[in-house]
Amino acid sequence: MILLVSNSFLNSVIDLITVLVIFLFVLVLTYYVTRWIAGYQKTKTAQGNLSVIEAIRVSNNQYIQIVRTGTDKYLVVGVSKDGMTLLTTLTEEELRALPQPGEYAPRAGASFSDILEEFKKKHAK
Repeated sequence: MILLVSNSFLNSVIDLITVLVIFLFVLVLTYYVTRWIAGYQKTKTAQGNLSVIEAIRVSNNQYIQIVRTGTDKYLVVGVSKDGMTLLTTLTEEELRALPQPGEYAPRAGASFSDILEEFKKKHAK
């Protein structure tokens, strides 16, 4: 009777270890396959003439994106789950004239009037 209980416990432990090893193998395999697919997609999209320069989420399913087409033309498009709408086109000079993210970041505790004065000084003509 004791031999039977001991043998059953040993089989349970062996089964548990086997399942853990298989789980770890699948986890590692998933990690490397995901990295391989990401690298493949990155090289595939880098070869094309289109690339997303910047995107911002407007609502849950809507985005505004700046897409580079060719070498010097940029499209501003609205993207939603139902479709895509061309908002405007930009040249490279117009794109550079737009404020970059973080350019107008206010100091901690700065008042609105301080921020407005700083903005006026930067853009004085």
